[in-house]
Amino acid sequence: MAIGVFLGVLAFVSPFRFLTLGLASSALTLIALSTFLTLRRAKVARVQRSDLEVISDFIRQDATPSIVANPDGRIKAANPSAVRRYDLQAHATLAGVLQGAFANPGGVLFRLQTRAVATGSAQEDVFTRAGHIRLCVHAVTSDSFVWRIEHVTERAAPKTAQEGHQLPMIMVGRTDAILFMNDAARMLIGSRVKGLDRMFTKLPVVPGLVTEVSTTDGPRDVLIAEVKAGVARRALYLLPPPDQTMIESAPQTEVQQQGWQAFQDLPVPLIKVAPDGRVQSFNRLATRLIGVSLTEDAHLGQLMEGLGRSISDWIKDTMAGRMVQKSEFLRLKRTDQEVFVQVVLNRITDDGKPALIAVLHDATELKTLEAQFVQSQKMQAIGQLAGGVAHDFNNLLTAISGHCDLLLLRHDQADPDYGDLIQINQNANRAASLVGQLLAFSRKQTLRLETIDMRDTLADLTHLLNRLVGEKITLTLSHDPVLKPVRADKRQLEQVLMNLVVNARDAMPAGGEIRIVTEYVDLTEPLERDRVSVPAGSYVSVQVSDDGEGIPADKMQKVFEPFYTTKRTGEGTGLGLSTAYGIIKQSSGFIFVDSVVGEGTTFILYLPVYETKAPKAAAQATPRALPATSTEDGVILLVEDEAPVRAFASRALRLRGYTVLEADSAETALKTLEDDTLSIDVFVTDVVMPGMDGPSWVREALKERPDVRVVFVSGYAEDSFGEEQTKIPNSVFLPKPFSLTDLTETVQSQLH
Repeated sequence: MAIGVFLGVLAFVSPFRFLTLGLASSALTLIALSTFLTLRRAKVARVQRSDLEVISDFIRQDATPSIVANPDGRIKAANPSAVRRYDLQAHATLAGVLQGAFANPGGVLFRLQTRAVATGSAQEDVFTRAGHIRLCVHAVTSDSFVWRIEHVTERAAPKTAQEGHQLPMIMVGRTDAILFMNDAARMLIGSRVKGLDRMFTKLPVVPGLVTEVSTTDGPRDVLIAEVKAGVARRALYLLPPPDQTMIESAPQTEVQQQGWQAFQDLPVPLIKVAPDGRVQSFNRLATRLIGVSLTEDAHLGQLMEGLGRSISDWIKDTMAGRMVQKSEFLRLKRTDQEVFVQVVLNRITDDGKPALIAVLHDATELKTLEAQFVQSQKMQAIGQLAGGVAHDFNNLLTAISGHCDLLLLRHDQADPDYGDLIQINQNANRAASLVGQLLAFSRKQTLRLETIDMRDTLADLTHLLNRLVGEKITLTLSHDPVLKPVRADKRQLEQVLMNLVVNARDAMPAGGEIRIVTEYVDLTEPLERDRVSVPAGSYVSVQVSDDGEGIPADKMQKVFEPFYTTKRTGEGTGLGLSTAYGIIKQSSGFIFVDSVVGEGTTFILYLPVYETKAPKAAAQATPRALPATSTEDGVILLVEDEAPVRAFASRALRLRGYTVLEADSAETALKTLEDDTLSIDVFVTDVVMPGMDGPSWVREALKERPDVRVVFVSGYAEDSFGEEQTKIPNSVFLPKPFSLTDLTETVQSQLH
């Protein structure tokens, strides 16, 4: 406007007509534009004042504090509720008003306002020590925002199991850190503590025992009750001791008013027991844990067992104070499931009469883990025993069958003793087969690995399996067309399949169908089942199913145990499935069983796929046939600590024309080799001997005689010697028990 007037004055005093017209025109234009803008601003201001009045009228009756602010946060208006709650005279901005309510209000307000510009409104809850604040903002105009500041009153939460009974409770983590304390626990202790060592005078804290806690009034006794509260968490309740209230100075509590009935809703099973062992009272959790057999006047011995002595004597000793207070693990006499409980007895006096409070804790999971650990230890011990016994038996069987072979060389079929010798030889072979089962169970047998196609293996076995199952049972085979080869001992794998088929046959005495199904399985992630993890990869699965009686759930965990059988005496050794388990595990495979009583059982084998080409392995598996009757010439150093085995082996080799030098230990063998003029062609040595073992003395001897070939013999598995023993050059392995022919052919193959 001022510029327009100035231009008008210049036009009036200008001597030039054309300049006067131009300045006058510009002056009029600027004056008109300025007048228009002034009128427009006045109109907008009136509209804004009108909008602000409308908004102010709208929020005036709102009980929630509401404030109108511009985009910069400056307060333009507020309702009476906001005026009463906040000191708006001292703060010109919304951030200043909320500065005392919570930290960094500017960031929260900016975040909400940005969202309101984009979506029209926004809301956010802010939790502070003073309470819960809910901020709501609405973008009503381009330069006005309505803010509602609601102070939410928290409703009382439903009482949980931890808070419902007003019992002191603490939540404890894996490392005995206290994660939570309810109000009753804080009042008892006097403060919030972070660890059990700050709260209890003695550790560890045992559920069911009276324990001393540190409180603001000094040490105080409490009865500990434990409740599982999730993974690696447990809730500890601090109950009144059986003979006193929790806080003697407090007003009479519900426990004092109602007596035993107050314990009905406690989160721990409790039983009141008379001095003679009869049940007088119990709470709801005790009924849920023990079952319907828990009734009044029932004797404690009728409810549980497994103490190792009379429960009545246990109760008498506790009543007489002869027992140091400790927990006992007992098994409930429930017919529907197996449940173990940890029981602690506490003496009380009720109406002047003595009684006991039994505090129970479900220990089924703990005892199950303990049983599994004991079972694994037992299986390991049996495996070691079986391996050791099998080694000693292999030495005996080698001597028996070997000397029997020597006798058979001097007797023909017309000899009257020939039949007896054959019987001795056959029974020695049967004993060797039993020893092989023991070694298979202990996973210490020698496996002759080769590449196998399960379709070919089952095709070769079909005739024998049909003879095994009989006429009443149908054997059905189904193969995956894309089956891949596996690496295993064919003879041992056939033994596993025969054992499974025989068990399936015995489960169906009236007849039925046995199904063998092979499949190619590609696991993209580990398979978790039966506490075993099958690594991801490619497998060939073999399923052997029957329609028999099935296996009860309580016997499923025992089917792979050695000498465990459900057959009648004389019908089974109990080694069939344990042998199958050992063979499959030694072959890097897995075996599982699924069974439903009345429907049948399925055994599932998982064998890892072998990717190497089969022809190379097949070529290595074909030995060169050598005549066993020819005489040879060579010097053999025989080292064997078992005299009967050494006697048989030396005679067998001498009969084939070899010169044999004997030694009963590795040290004797090395002393013999000190003679430099002595020429040795082959070392035949036992692996496990007193003093220096076979591989050790052979390595020492090969330093001076590197060209001598070696034959290792042992009753243990070849792969049990370790990696360093396999590095001995020109060495082969001959497992015990071996026959005369096995020994001479092995030595002959080494010489040639």
